[in-house]
Amino acid sequence: MQLSDHISDEELFVLLQKGSHVAYAEIYKRYSRLLYLHAYKKTGERELARDFTQDLFTALWLKREEINIKTLLSAYLYTSLRNRILDYFSRKKLESNYINFLECYEAEKNDLTDHLIRHKQLMEMIAEEISALPSKMRQVFELSRNEHLSHKEIATQLEISEQTVRKQIQNALKIMRPKLSIMLIFYFLS
Repeated sequence: MQLSDHISDEELFVLLQKGSHVAYAEIYKRYSRLLYLHAYKKTGERELARDFTQDLFTALWLKREEINIKTLLSAYLYTSLRNRILDYFSRKKLESNYINFLECYEAEKNDLTDHLIRHKQLMEMIAEEISALPSKMRQVFELSRNEHLSHKEIATQLEISEQTVRKQIQNALKIMRPKLSIMLIFYFLS
């Protein structure tokens, strides 16, 4: 069955959602080349642009019944493609940062003794910060972090509500977070 070139995108999308392979092929015919060129401009790599375009059309078919388009089909396709590209580069950057971190970590790992001393000092500073918390808050925090008890178990043991447990832990973290952030900066810079 051949569809008319005059059929609107909205009508094509309705047919696609009903499982029409012909409508899918028409959408592909109308937009695949333009989307590929757009992806190529953004990535500079033919193979990557082809992969993004194919992934987009594969997802369009597989998720056709779930997709709810509130704009033009073309705008939806371009936005989906753009998001895929942004996600890809975001993951690439994260991977690159992680690899750089590991390389730096390996390069700096030469002096194990120094590392162990700094680690021990950091643990002592953290213990001091915990001991400086108000007694009830410290007790709840230590049961949570050191004994790995759930909020419910802590509430039962201390005969307080789970909401109180949750609030005490949040408050402890709120008090400790700024101080620990500074400690961690000095720890990693030294």
